Amino acid sequence: MELDGRVAVVTGGTRGVGAGIARAFLRAGARVIVCARRPPDEPVRDGGREAVFTPLDLREPAEVGAFFAGVDERYGRLDVLVNNAGGTPYRLLGEGDAERHARVVELNLIAPLTVSLAAYELLRASRGAIVMIGSVSGTRPSPGTAAYGAAKAGLENLARSMAVEWAPEVRVNSLVLGMVRTELSHVHYGDEEGVAAVGATVPLGRLAEPADVGEAAVFLASDRAAYVSGASLLVHGGGERPAFLDAATVNKES
Repeated sequence: MELDGRVAVVTGGTRGVGAGIARAFLRAGARVIVCARRPPDEPVRDGGREAVFTPLDLREPAEVGAFFAGVDERYGRLDVLVNNAGGTPYRLLGEGDAERHARVVELNLIAPLTVSLAAYELLRASRGAIVMIGSVSGTRPSPGTAAYGAAKAGLENLARSMAVEWAPEVRVNSLVLGMVRTELSHVHYGDEEGVAAVGATVPLGRLAEPADVGEAAVFLASDRAAYVSGASLLVHGGGERPAFLDAATVNKES
C-alpha cells in the first residue's frame, strides 16, 4: 500500500468529507489520527483498520501544540497533515455582525495556519506533505457564505505561499471541492429530490462522495505527487454550467 507505515493527521476527520479522507488513508496503509471537538458517533474504520480519535479545539494554539507533541511522542513522526476542519452556517452579510463573520474566518483560515505551524517541524523531518481542503466558494461569489468564501480564497493562497517557503522539505497543495454528498446534505440541498436536482446541475451528473475527495487527497500525499507542490486540484465534477447559456436567445432550437 502506497502510504504503508506513514502517519497522517486529518482535522475534522470524524464525519462527512473528513471521515472519507481518513478512510482513504487507512485503505492506503497509513496510520491515521482524526481530531475534532467531539468524538464520532462510531469509530472511523476501513478494511479492519481504525483511525485514532483525539479531541481537539483547533482554535486553541496551546492545545494544538500539545496535540502534535503527543503525536511525536506516540508515533515518532508525522508524514501528512490534512487541514479539513471547517464549515459555516448560511448567513447573509447583513444578518450578522463582524464578530460572527470573523469566527468563520478563524475556523476556516486561521485554524489551518495554526495547525500547519504546529506540525511544521515534524513534517520537515519526514519530508512530508500538507493537503488543504478548499472550496469553489473561494473562487466565485458566495452569497450567504461570504466569510467562508473569503477564508477559502485565503487558504488557497496561504497554501501556495507555504509551498514556496517550506520547500523542498514540505510539499503543500490544495483540493478545491465542489458539492459533496454527506450526512448533512439535507441541510444545504433539502430532501433526496433536492439532492438529485442539485446533482443534475453538475456536468458529471452527481455530487461528489467523500471517497472521491479521499482518493484525491491520498494522491497529493503520496510519492506519485512527488513533484506537485503549490497546486490546486479541482474536485468539482466539471464545475457549473454558465447561467448565461440558458438565458441567451441565440443557438436555441425552435
